[in-house]
Amino acid sequence: MRATVSGLGASGADNLMALNNTKLAFIGSGVMGEAMINALVARNLVQPSQITASDPHIGRCEELHQRYGIKVTTDNVAAVSDADIVVLSVKPQVMPKVMAELKPVVGRSSLMLSIAAGVTIQTMMDGFDNPLVVRSMPNTPSQIGMGMTVWTASASVGEPHIAQARALVGAFGDEMYVEDERFLDMATALNGTGPAYVFMFMESMIDVGVHMGLSRRDAERLVLQTMRGSVAYASHTMLHPAELRNQVTSPGGTSAAAIYQLEKGGLRTVIADGVWAAYRRSRELGEENGEKSS
Repeated sequence: MRATVSGLGASGADNLMALNNTKLAFIGSGVMGEAMINALVARNLVQPSQITASDPHIGRCEELHQRYGIKVTTDNVAAVSDADIVVLSVKPQVMPKVMAELKPVVGRSSLMLSIAAGVTIQTMMDGFDNPLVVRSMPNTPSQIGMGMTVWTASASVGEPHIAQARALVGAFGDEMYVEDERFLDMATALNGTGPAYVFMFMESMIDVGVHMGLSRRDAERLVLQTMRGSVAYASHTMLHPAELRNQVTSPGGTSAAAIYQLEKGGLRTVIADGVWAAYRRSRELGEENGEKSS
């Protein structure tokens, strides 16, 4: 079954209507949870009064209230008491505890939207005794509205809830709906973990620049703008990366010399091994959390 791209189809007006008068509960208010809260409030998709965020640390609750004007609590059960949508922005290792805590109180008509890596839809359906589950995988650039989120939903999630889910994950940036859940583990290895690969490559380039004699500040500036411009150019031209690489690789030139060494060192193989390792770990997390919740 093929993945279906749907991120550019929903307008701001559609998203606004989908979340009109909807009450949201955020279980876990860390970096990604706050990123979604920030985007929803900043874009006026919801009013602060529609959001209740739960966090075990009272200081964090006060910080979120001061920053966004939302309701806050340290009690997960209180947070979901009247929620139409429950956003599960917790670590996958914490999910079994959250499911056990909320199963007796969460309504079967409430939409459960998870951004926890590896936790399957079936695990959450069983763990919350709720058939309405959306599983998503955003990434780090979501914090500035430039994320890529891949998501899917259980068979019981109808079009009104699909529209709500699309509005929520779309607040992160671009989004891609897939019909088959197995694509989520693949997405975790590419877009979810992908920024780590990019950052590591950037770090390596900067370190080489410093080794050659550039100041770290100058090396960082050169690498950041080169990465930024290369991605923008690729998006603009829509050419295959191999074609773009050929454009800058002259026979006997500096790019050819560099690429020879990268290929000789097995760069492609190392990257592939890393992505496959992330994919396998995502599947392992799903199996581990499924066992804990059973």
